[in-house]
Amino acid sequence: MKIRVEVVYALADTQTIIGVELEQGARVADALAASGLAELAGQSSTVNNIGIWGTPALPDTELRDQDRVEIYRDLVADPKQARRQRAKLQHGTKPRR
Repeated sequence: MKIRVEVVYALADTQTIIGVELEQGARVADALAASGLAELAGQSSTVNNIGIWGTPALPDTELRDQDRVEIYRDLVADPKQARRQRAKLQHGTKPRR
């Protein structure tokens, strides 16, 4: 029996979605290899920053029909540091009391 899954990789301005058909019992690593997106993303097929429908997953996680495997990019900036910078800019423009 075959299952169909989508493998997704998104950049800031584009996203690539590739549908693959795999054998029942296939793993995340199988979907990444079949799609070729891990290499396109500059990562190996055993990449650790992946998930299924937004939930972190390991390369050996078994897939189900209609799963969506997502390849996550590294963060450009640390979210906490970016928030501190924004707050600093906002507070820097307000007059002191």
